[in-house]
Amino acid sequence: MSAFSTAERRAQATTYHFRDIHPHVRFGTASDRYAGWIGQIYPEDFASEVKMRKRKLGGQTFEERTLPIASVESYFEHFGVLELDFTFYRPLIEPDGTASNNFFVLEQYAAHAPGQSLFFLKAPQTFFARLLRRSKGGETYYEDNPHFLNAEAFVRQFLDPARHILGERLGGIIFEQEYQRKSDSVAPEQNVAELANFFGQIPNTVQAHIELRSPQLLVPAYFDWLEEAGIGFVFSHWTWLPKIREQWRMSGKRLTAGDGSIVSRLLTPLRVPYAKAYANAYPFDKAVPAIAETKQAREMVLDATALAYQAEAHQGTLFLMCNNRAWGNAPALAQAVANRILDEEERRAAR
Repeated sequence: MSAFSTAERRAQATTYHFRDIHPHVRFGTASDRYAGWIGQIYPEDFASEVKMRKRKLGGQTFEERTLPIASVESYFEHFGVLELDFTFYRPLIEPDGTASNNFFVLEQYAAHAPGQSLFFLKAPQTFFARLLRRSKGGETYYEDNPHFLNAEAFVRQFLDPARHILGERLGGIIFEQEYQRKSDSVAPEQNVAELANFFGQIPNTVQAHIELRSPQLLVPAYFDWLEEAGIGFVFSHWTWLPKIREQWRMSGKRLTAGDGSIVSRLLTPLRVPYAKAYANAYPFDKAVPAIAETKQAREMVLDATALAYQAEAHQGTLFLMCNNRAWGNAPALAQAVANRILDEEERRAAR
């Protein structure tokens, strides 16, 4: 039961404070440091510290405006968890044993974040992607990953140093595997066997959550294995995945993480590729009606709310990671879900 009234929590959501909305929900975002969040999450003082860089995506050039890592202190005044995705692109330790740049970046996050902060890290694609995306001469191609499911390297180059840097503030690791067409995919049985072998070699020191982006691999045997292994299923609202409510049905309407947690990532509108979703949401400073005021967006919010009450029913915690691309502005998306959760609370109280 919350220590704050519904009216007080609605007032908090109005000012983008989400730490006390629901006792079984921790609101967060997938990445941070967006200058577009100044005035919502970050004080106006940060306007003088914005750095800019050009990014080419989908044939367009965008100017990305970012804040210093020190802004994470302000972030945790509003949110209860932060998903860091830069670790997806490079391990913390290089194969030769030297620290990568990501090691030092994560150290800076640890230094600036409050003591009670909580982080989720994305596992490096080096160890969990079947295919690695490459570029040559302006052309994109994919090649087999020689380090796919290398458990020893994963522990040495990522898990151990991550635990060393963050300690108890490391709340979970998200393993994301890229989308593959059914014709290019391994059989579901082979996928389960490979994952079981990999996770069987990893010490059970941090809660793992898996996001498979290939719907054909989401079969009953996969969810049976997740439950047996105590590994969480990530309910992701992402381009080529089914709706979250359909993923819940496919899972057998069960939670599989050993610690009772649920991770849901609200990333992109369905059937909208990354580059288009990025362009539609840019510059990420407000909700975009063409995204947020759609039937699909309303269903996404309803599904996230349903997961919140599943967490409550199972005495677990929902970690809800919002992304700019799914709404135009991640704080505004968190606000929409927070208000919908409070609507449901009022409805239940009135019965």
